[in-house]
Amino acid sequence: MRIGIVCPYSFDVPGGVQFHVRDLAEHLLAAGHSVSVLAPADEDTPVPPYVVAAGRAVPVKFNGSVARLRFGPVSAGRVRRWLAEGDFDVLHIHEPLTPSVSVLALWAATGPIVGTFHSSIPRSRVMIAAQPMLRPSMEKISARIAVSEDARRTVVDHFGGDAVVVPNGVYVDSFAGASPRATWQGTTERPTVAFVGRMDEPRKGLPVLAAAVPDVLEAFPGARFLVLGRGDGDDALGDLDATSRAAIELLGPLDDDDKAALLRSVDVYVAPQIGGESFGIVLVEAMSAGAPVLASDLGAFRRVLDGGQLGALFPVGDPAGLASALVGLLRDPERRAGYVTRATAGVRRYDWSVVAEEVFAVYETVRLGADRVGEDPAVGGLLSRWLG
Repeated sequence: MRIGIVCPYSFDVPGGVQFHVRDLAEHLLAAGHSVSVLAPADEDTPVPPYVVAAGRAVPVKFNGSVARLRFGPVSAGRVRRWLAEGDFDVLHIHEPLTPSVSVLALWAATGPIVGTFHSSIPRSRVMIAAQPMLRPSMEKISARIAVSEDARRTVVDHFGGDAVVVPNGVYVDSFAGASPRATWQGTTERPTVAFVGRMDEPRKGLPVLAAAVPDVLEAFPGARFLVLGRGDGDDALGDLDATSRAAIELLGPLDDDDKAALLRSVDVYVAPQIGGESFGIVLVEAMSAGAPVLASDLGAFRRVLDGGQLGALFPVGDPAGLASALVGLLRDPERRAGYVTRATAGVRRYDWSVVAEEVFAVYETVRLGADRVGEDPAVGGLLSRWLG
């Protein structure tokens, strides 16, 4: 099958959606399909050979984060050329209403279109007000996928209809087979705790974890907190005393192999996010690596952790609650082992061997009896005039 995949977010600074698109594309390629991915990226940014760079992205604040998007006449032209050259059987657009190459592709194309929705957003006045403009585009989507129940609820609340839930995928064995590194491994007296996420995005919860560190050090003076991620951590850590600050090691951004080794090495993985999460892929990665998980009690995290069966939960945004729960886990190796045993079985649901087959089943459904992907004649002339 010839498959076109559109990612709205830039590959210059990859995040969860970009990794999802990358891994899905590579799994489909390995299965023998022809796959092309269109995504924003600078011309000199190294991208995989199956990625077509749509040009430099512009940072835009969105949902408590910074999204790097690409829009405008030049982008529209690249989208149309990519669609014409691709001759796709199915077009798979991620975040199809995001003002980037995703919405441009949705406007320009007709035929078998699958839309995947990643975001969890409470009822938005902006989206409600934009419904009359967005609804015709939504009606072009042949099948909707949501990566979580929270993302599905967002689609249903704003546009009606429904979406099938197909979660984010993880190469479970890559994490399970990673080799621990002595420098990141802890001991009974000096346990290691990991955090993964952008340090300068408050919703990722580093300030919550930082505020819990002094209480954890009272119980475990030798504890080490290993922080992996991009951004400047000074704002989150600036109020800590010298002893607490010294216990936190900023590792910066690491590649996939290093991340897997880190998660394979530590005694506990902590996810202190305070909102804006629709799934929690890093929880699945940590569980795949055999790290006991402690997460804030967000709805998305609770569902991934099966209501607390696969990992421990603490009240959202509560440093004291985090510290108490973490100290309890560090003092109870049998409890940690129980979480790991149950999680090791539970994460198989999220392996790409399962997830990609579910996505491909959606492709086959929309492909049956349908024409190939082509240019939408209702908007082609409009885009031509816009492009000049």
